[in-house]
Amino acid sequence: MKFYSTNNKDLSASFKEAVIKGLAPDGGLFYPMHLPQLDKVFIDNLQNLSLSEIGFEISRHFLDDDIPVSKLKEICEESLNFPTPLVSFESNIYSLELFHGPSCAFKDVGARFMSRCLSYFAQESDEKITILAATSGDTGSAVAKGFLGIENIEVVILYPSGKVSQIQEQQLTTLGKNITALEIDGSFDDCQALVKQAFQDKKLNEEIKLSSANSINIARLIPQSFYYFYAYGQLKDQNKDLVISVPSGNFGNLTAGLIAKQMGLPIKKFIASTNVNNVVPHYLETGKYESRASIPSISNAMDVGAPSNFDRMMTLYQENHPKICTDLKGAPFNDEQTKKIMRKVYEDFAYVLDPHGAVAYLGLKQYLDQKNEIGIFIETAHPAKFIDVVEKVIQTKVKIPNYLTDCLTKEKHSIKMANNYQIFKSYLRS
Repeated sequence: MKFYSTNNKDLSASFKEAVIKGLAPDGGLFYPMHLPQLDKVFIDNLQNLSLSEIGFEISRHFLDDDIPVSKLKEICEESLNFPTPLVSFESNIYSLELFHGPSCAFKDVGARFMSRCLSYFAQESDEKITILAATSGDTGSAVAKGFLGIENIEVVILYPSGKVSQIQEQQLTTLGKNITALEIDGSFDDCQALVKQAFQDKKLNEEIKLSSANSINIARLIPQSFYYFYAYGQLKDQNKDLVISVPSGNFGNLTAGLIAKQMGLPIKKFIASTNVNNVVPHYLETGKYESRASIPSISNAMDVGAPSNFDRMMTLYQENHPKICTDLKGAPFNDEQTKKIMRKVYEDFAYVLDPHGAVAYLGLKQYLDQKNEIGIFIETAHPAKFIDVVEKVIQTKVKIPNYLTDCLTKEKHSIKMANNYQIFKSYLRS
C-alpha cells in the first residue's frame, strides 16, 4: 500500500519510506491511499483472537511486502505482549486500561510496534537513523523504552521544561544508552514545532537520516487501532451499541479509532474528550478550526493547542463537518471538573482514575445512553505517573509499579535548551 501526504495526494511513499521519513517532505502527514475493508468473518471472530493476532491481521493490509509475514508476526507478538484489560466498576461502563506495558502508558502499543519496524528497516540497510520525538509526557517514555538499545537508532526526545510530572521526567531522562532528553524552555507545541521544522529542513535531512516517533508517524498510528478491535471483541456478545470516549491531545489515539470504524469496526460513535485545550471540540461545535497556545493542566499529556492529527481527521472525512459530527462528539472539561470526578469515582467505586482517564470518563457520562448503549473510556496512563495530583485529590496513597519506583532512584540526565531552531539544529549536527 502507498501512503500520501495530507497536503498533496500526488506525493506518495511505501510503508517503509513513510515510517523512515516520519513526515512527508512538504510537511504533511502520511495517510493510506485507501483503508482496507476488513472481512466480516474477522470482525465476528474478534472475541477469540489475542491482541497480537488482531494486530497482525490488520497491519498486514498496510505493509504489503515491506516486512515479511513471518517477521511481521514476530513484531506483533513482541510488541503486544502485555495485558490490555477491560475493567467495569459501573453498569454498562468499562475502562480500557492501556497502562500495563513497560512505560505504564497506552503509547507502549504504538511505540513498541514502530520501534521493531524501524529496527528491521535499519538493520536491512545498515544505516543510522535518528528518531525525533516531542512529548507532553507519555510519548517520550514509551518511545524511549521501545527503542532502548536498538542498533543503528539514536533517539532524541524533546520535552517542555517544568510541564511534565516528576515520574514522567524521570522516565525520559534516566535511561542513557541511545536515548537523549532535551529539556526545552517552552511548551509541548514549541517542542513539536522544532521537530516539524527539522523534518522540513532539506539540508539537514541530507546530512542526517531523521524519523519521527510521535503519532505523526504512520507506524505509531496503525497499531493504535488494534486495541479498539480487541475491546469490541470482548463486549460484542452484549448486543448493545458501543460508544468510546478517548482522552485527546494530539489526537493520534482518536484518529486511529476513527480509522478502525471506517475499516468496518461497528462503533456507534466516539467522544473527543479534552481538557481546556479544546480546539477540536470547538471545531465540532462551530465548524471552525482555530489552533492556539496550549494551556497547562493537570492532564498534561493533552496540553496541545495545535493537534497534528487533525489533518488526518480532515482527510478521513474529506473536510466534511456534518459527516464527522455524525461519528464524533466533543467534550471539554476543566481541572476542577476533573478533580471532582476523580474524587467521586474513588469514593463511589474505589477505582483510581488518572487525570486523563477522568476526562474520558466525564465525556462518556455526558453522552452515553446507558439503557441502550455500552461505553468504554480509555485509561491511558497509570495513576502513579501523576501521583502528586492523584493522591492529593483522593486523599489516599497510590501504589507505584516497580518500574516507576526504579526510575525515581536514578539520576536525571537532560540537556537544557532554548526554544530556538538554530540551536536545536546545531545540536543534531554535532
